[in-house]
Amino acid sequence: MQIGPYTLNSPLILAPMAGFTDLPFRRLCRRFGAGMTVSEMVTSDTGLWHSRKSHFRLQLDLEAKPCSVQIAGADPKKLAEAARQCVQLGAHIIDINMGCPAKKVCNVLAGSSLLKDEKRVGDILDAVVAAVTVPVTLKIRTGWDRANKNALTIAKIAADAGIQALAVHGRTRADRFTGQAEYETIRLIKQNVDIPIIANGDIDSAEKTLGILKYTQADGLMIGRAAQGNPWIFQEINNALTNTGHNQSLSFAERGKVILQHLESIYEYYGKPLGARIARKHLACYFKAPQSSYWREVCQIESASDQYRITQSYISSLLEQSTIALTQSKHSVAA
Repeated sequence: MQIGPYTLNSPLILAPMAGFTDLPFRRLCRRFGAGMTVSEMVTSDTGLWHSRKSHFRLQLDLEAKPCSVQIAGADPKKLAEAARQCVQLGAHIIDINMGCPAKKVCNVLAGSSLLKDEKRVGDILDAVVAAVTVPVTLKIRTGWDRANKNALTIAKIAADAGIQALAVHGRTRADRFTGQAEYETIRLIKQNVDIPIIANGDIDSAEKTLGILKYTQADGLMIGRAAQGNPWIFQEINNALTNTGHNQSLSFAERGKVILQHLESIYEYYGKPLGARIARKHLACYFKAPQSSYWREVCQIESASDQYRITQSYISSLLEQSTIALTQSKHSVAA
């Protein structure tokens, strides 16, 4: 897949997810085969960039080309200036958010609320493309609600403005993340717009990926929530796409090592006190057991070293349980 001068080594892209796709997680997903990752959403109000949150969001992995930074806002001039400053920081690609359904974003007429104002969409895209020399991409939804799906119109505006790739989440803003994503709109856009199209929404398995690619003819796929607690999904899907025959998932022991390495990278990046708090949401996704005694204990401790030790012990106990279960199963078959 090609975006401007950049050829991605995989058509799989990690979606930008506020509060989740920080630098340690982006690096982890690249390690497992994401062709590109996109930063957490950064506000276009550069006056707010001195905050701790923006500081971490603007830490770029410049060695990983292309490095894409997503900006959000509603004012064309502010978005253009934010794009310029991101490029000065080293961004290789600027992505514009017109897909976020969160109320706090839409209430300031940003994110997917912009889909209601097609003229403003055009003004924003024109301003940002003119402001930088790097490729500009766009992420949208299929429309504001199911009665007002205008993604094809927005896609044509984007192509005319010089947008070099378009990611489409197969839901409207009103749908948020409920129900099933639809791919008919993405297929329609691909048939009518001559820029790279990236399908997004409910892409959570290798089998489903192949079907979505075949149906939509999309150039790439963007994976979001399915990567939470599951960064190795990129490896599994890439193996299926390349038909390598190595489609087996990582063993639990291998996953345990990845989880512990992820914790170490979080502590190193944020510092141990803050890192321990931030790590909790990742641990909740890895183990999907927020009611377990392990989870209750992890939520009560502030020490990174204790969090690591307890998690390491928990992984060992789960591995022992799985080994015992496997042994019992083999004995049962033999009997």
